[in-house]
Amino acid sequence: MQPSSISATVNFELDGVQHGFLTLPHSHDGSAWGSVMIPITVIKNGEGPTSLLTGGNHGDEYEGITALLKLSHELNAEAISGRVIIVPMMNHPAVQAGTRTSPIDGGNLNRSFPGDPTGLLTEKIADYFTRYLVPMCDFALDLHSGGKTLDIVPFAAAHRLEDPLLATSCLRGAKLFGAPYTMLMHELDASALYDTVVEEQGKVFVTTELRGGGTTTPQTMAYAERGIRNFLRFAGNLAGEYQYPAEPTRLLDMQDSQCYLQSEHVGIAEYHVELGAKVEVGEVIVSLYSPLRSGEASIDYRAKQIGILAARRFPSMVNMGDTIAVIAKDCGPLA
Repeated sequence: MQPSSISATVNFELDGVQHGFLTLPHSHDGSAWGSVMIPITVIKNGEGPTSLLTGGNHGDEYEGITALLKLSHELNAEAISGRVIIVPMMNHPAVQAGTRTSPIDGGNLNRSFPGDPTGLLTEKIADYFTRYLVPMCDFALDLHSGGKTLDIVPFAAAHRLEDPLLATSCLRGAKLFGAPYTMLMHELDASALYDTVVEEQGKVFVTTELRGGGTTTPQTMAYAERGIRNFLRFAGNLAGEYQYPAEPTRLLDMQDSQCYLQSEHVGIAEYHVELGAKVEVGEVIVSLYSPLRSGEASIDYRAKQIGILAARRFPSMVNMGDTIAVIAKDCGPLA
């Protein structure tokens, strides 16, 4: 097996709190013998389950990044059982640039799994998670939001899986995260996702989408911070009572690819439906206006199914192929 070129400055078997780096050699014009330094915190207290908490899979999604940076400073070994591994900025070059993808190689980390130990820099990061970090964990939480191009109702999500016991555990973890919504998520292409790697290794996996726009709000930070601690309680790392919002989480279902409404035109968007609002089949969700000339009628995009507007494009300028809306079925409060 080809070894990874990434090395860790922390000892994963040592009790206590350690802050260090995943060090990936990277020779470039500014540093011939340089390295990409990905921050990592390991907190261990005796035997018990291991939770792997990650943010910054995309560099412009800040709730997970910020909440995990705070947690790495606040959580102490005496408060937990087992081991918690925190990587707040998986794609560290993208986080530093404030971009979805890496400025070094253009790599989208969450489309680069299982990775390649001899590939591009982003593929090397993916490979290290696939072959080193994920095998260590029992539970994995990967925190996402919509970044600069999407706005999404705040949810924790699980996927439909062939293993019914694993699927049930993942959905339970998503519910106990305590977001306003719990999503059964349908991916456009799951083949190269971090999610898929974790699930294929039989680990309990929960992901999130916590609004978007490339920023945070007090409310979205509260979702993230409360949810992380709820997840650690679910995993058995943290004692104490679950903390929930006043209203019970509602189950949403992205049943198939028809839930994605994608643009076949270039245009300036006018949305007619608020995020989270109910929509009916045939209802106009968004109108696109020509950016090239005046005097033209808009092109209207309509809902293909009944549900709620679970996600929408954030910038008003739309290009061909952009997802402009996601309609999810509202299945009601999740018991």
